[in-house]
Amino acid sequence: MSGIASAQYAVIGGTGVYDASLLENPKEHNIDTKYGQATMTIGTYKNKRIAFMPRHGKGHSVPPHQVNYKANMMALYQIGVKHIFSTAAVGSMRLALPHGVLVIVDQFLDFTKSRPNTFFEDGQGVAHVDMTDPYCKHLRHHLAATARAISLPVSYGGTYVCTEGPRFETPAEIRMFAQLGGDVVGMTSVPEVVLAKELGMCYATVAMVTNFCAGMTGSALTHQEVLDVMAQNVHHLRNLFFEAFASIKDECDCQCSTAAGVM
Repeated sequence: MSGIASAQYAVIGGTGVYDASLLENPKEHNIDTKYGQATMTIGTYKNKRIAFMPRHGKGHSVPPHQVNYKANMMALYQIGVKHIFSTAAVGSMRLALPHGVLVIVDQFLDFTKSRPNTFFEDGQGVAHVDMTDPYCKHLRHHLAATARAISLPVSYGGTYVCTEGPRFETPAEIRMFAQLGGDVVGMTSVPEVVLAKELGMCYATVAMVTNFCAGMTGSALTHQEVLDVMAQNVHHLRNLFFEAFASIKDECDCQCSTAAGVM
């Protein structure tokens, strides 16, 4: 691991979540892994080394079903990352979660279809990873406490339904997901959260509601609407993450590092 390309903390999501001027000596790095190359910006904030990774590549050029999740997560692992804050734009299946709300999710339902979703294949061993607490409880609690400290309203807990994309869901699918217990729907959390758990990294997602799901309002949704709501509210995510980084402790009372048994 390079002494320069190293970090203990990471944010995965859109580049708008962070302001490079808040980091000391931000530098872009291309990290090679056995699964491909991943790009990230690494800098220092209050003596903490932080990596920012644009999940969809520069300019949001890679659709969710073609993101190289294994390369992204392995690259973070290789540079020493232990704690990950992830962002996600989601649709809401609950009227109590209107657009602009931040949801600290704690469970997921996986409806992806064709994504490589594990490191344990092709001779890499066999492991049945514990997913009782898929999103690290330590990071979730810390994010919630930080939100309270800065008077930022968040919804604590919720089930993220991950679909394959890149199309949006049908009203019938949304009704089914809601009946199964889903609260929000997006296209990126799986396999990202699973791969983080396999690598023993603490991982939490803050989902930003950008719209009500298909069939709930009677109007069609466009991708531009999603981007517009994200742009209007991204400063809340940025403030939450940087305040959380400022006060986070390295010690964790979770089982993330041992969920896979060996790695």
